[in-house]
Amino acid sequence: MDAIELLLTRQSCPRLIAPAPDEDQLNTILSAGMRVPDHAGLTPWEFIISTGDGLEKLGELFVAASKAAGEDETVLVKVGNMPLRAPMVITVVAKVVEHPKVPVLEQHIAAGCACMAMQQAAFALGLGGIWRTGGLAFNQQLHQDLGLSADDQIVGFLYLGTPAVNAPIKPLKSADHLVRYL
Repeated sequence: MDAIELLLTRQSCPRLIAPAPDEDQLNTILSAGMRVPDHAGLTPWEFIISTGDGLEKLGELFVAASKAAGEDETVLVKVGNMPLRAPMVITVVAKVVEHPKVPVLEQHIAAGCACMAMQQAAFALGLGGIWRTGGLAFNQQLHQDLGLSADDQIVGFLYLGTPAVNAPIKPLKSADHLVRYL
């Protein structure tokens, strides 16, 4: 698959099964994340990888954070199982670095680009993935439990694995109504 075909046929794959990316695939995926635009070379991100027992640990952290937020038992069961929807979850964190020429927003976007590049690399390798956020990405208890600083921001949970089904390619959307020229 060439790069343009990849970009034009990419779609999220929410039903993922084992195997997770192997060591070589993971290295390629992480390398793709490291190649994104990065003003001043700050590398303002961190990748927290959960597999095996780490998925259960992440689920426990999701439950603790949701419990602290006052969620009911139904939600606690749901969030505890969320990491188990894939054999690997990479929590992508924007790690803001104070810099006079690189605003916080730009660093968050760079971390988001890393997440997108890693998802694209996974697709190019024949794997599936879905980039999720949701309330837990902004939950301060979860941030604390993951050892994040006050300025850090989770930009996504990248679920990776082998597609359980081959979903049909969605038709391309037109950008005509979203474009204007000056």
